[in-house]
Amino acid sequence: MCIYFLISAPVQACQLALLLAVDVSGSVDRDEYRIQMDGLAHALRDGIVADALVEQEAQVGLVQWTGASRQKQTIPWTPMHSHRDVLALAERIENDTRIWRNYSTAIGEALAVSRTAFGAVAYCTRKVIDVSGDGVSNEGIEPAEQRVALNDADITVNAIAIETDDTDLTAYFFENVITGPGAFVVTAQGFEDYPEQIKRKLQRETIRQVTYFAE
Repeated sequence: MCIYFLISAPVQACQLALLLAVDVSGSVDRDEYRIQMDGLAHALRDGIVADALVEQEAQVGLVQWTGASRQKQTIPWTPMHSHRDVLALAERIENDTRIWRNYSTAIGEALAVSRTAFGAVAYCTRKVIDVSGDGVSNEGIEPAEQRVALNDADITVNAIAIETDDTDLTAYFFENVITGPGAFVVTAQGFEDYPEQIKRKLQRETIRQVTYFAE
């Protein structure tokens, strides 16, 4: 008599929750909004990024943000179980309708709303907010005031600074916005440079944990 044992493969827990926080303030015109969304979709389709998201059973969502009290998660947390899931998310981002156009820049408020959103994916090992922006915060709570709460929640904030004038937004984001172990800022020299830089940024954000486990 033969007895067979069915051994199921271990369930892989979510190793990354990635929230894309997209600037839709008044300084971003229609074409620049389109560049951001198409750039994000293109970056997600990159083989390195897609492989890393699937490998880590990632959860990915998107927040549109502008002035105080005007931030909303327009794409809910979406599990990346397969490359088909990644492609479907990319298409959804391409078609995500802009909900605000003519308001201020409240980065601190965007971080607060984003932090709250992670309550739905608290089980994920690593939590990252990916903030894009083309200007300094000029309304609402200061972004640096969110650092303690973000660190207490084990949320890392990285940023892509879209440089459009002589403000040195990269330095501002470095000093006031990013937080957490290994947090970084990527610079895009204008919106035209955004697609290439967001791809580099997502590659860096998504593969780090895969590399860590491989050591």
